[in-house]
Amino acid sequence: MASQSPVAIVVGASRGIGRQVAIDLAKNGYRVVVAAKTTSDASKCTPFPPNPNSQQSTINTVAREIVEAGGEALALQVDTRSFENTEDMVKKTVEQYKRLDLLVYNSGAIWWASVEDTPMKRFRLMQQVNPEGLYGFVQACLPHLYKNGGKGKGHIVVISPPIYSRFLRGKTAYAMGKFGMSALTIGLAMDFERQGRSDMAITSLWPAAAIDSAATQDADTRRAELRKPTIFSDAILAIVKAPVAEVSGRCVLDEDFLREQGVSDFSKYNLVPGGTPRRIMPAELPSLSVKEQDDEGHRVDSTLRRATKL
Repeated sequence: MASQSPVAIVVGASRGIGRQVAIDLAKNGYRVVVAAKTTSDASKCTPFPPNPNSQQSTINTVAREIVEAGGEALALQVDTRSFENTEDMVKKTVEQYKRLDLLVYNSGAIWWASVEDTPMKRFRLMQQVNPEGLYGFVQACLPHLYKNGGKGKGHIVVISPPIYSRFLRGKTAYAMGKFGMSALTIGLAMDFERQGRSDMAITSLWPAAAIDSAATQDADTRRAELRKPTIFSDAILAIVKAPVAEVSGRCVLDEDFLREQGVSDFSKYNLVPGGTPRRIMPAELPSLSVKEQDDEGHRVDSTLRRATKL
């Protein structure tokens, strides 16, 4: 594959949605770094795990799938709770491929329960893996994404939801972290705009209907209500192809964004042919903008204040 082909890091790509995103990015010309914690000896898997949502699916088996299909992939283990580990993984990516064009942060920890039934240990894990892990990857990737100005835009896709109140019900601790990830999406896009980085974009993406993934394998899940994870990878591909001004800072839903791009038939995404995926997200979402949106008052930059004190 040509050395100028774009490079993507997909974090949380060992199975489920992340696996599908990595595979489909490779099919569309990306050299893909498959990143997660789970590793294995892919040579002992013949040909591939029968259930791509199981623990048998690892970064090594996913990378092998991509390579055997004619793509280019590199499996790199990472613990998103460690910023040093994250920095090292990104460094290895750039040493291997000499560039970075896209970061997809799909890694996530889930615990859905009331506040009183969410132990501090679970709360901390979700904050470490979800908003803190994302923040660390953004910090580590930004300098390399910036370098691609003129070669093509740098993009970050975050797996987090639009911000609205119903999402908090019954899963407040989880929603706190996920909303933090969406807040980073909105805020970093404002940074890009202020800095004049018209070739940089960050977008949050969330499913409108539940998707067949590692998170939807319990016995109570109605399979006919699920969609294939290909809807998510198609949405990501549409996001990175769209003009920066149309997607940066937005928290979009896969189905709704694809409709904006002209898609009208979603039956191909049904996990069960003839199934009826149930929409789990509101048809309309609130705007977070206010009339005084452009009135910043006296803006303080802590880095400048610190430099002055020194």
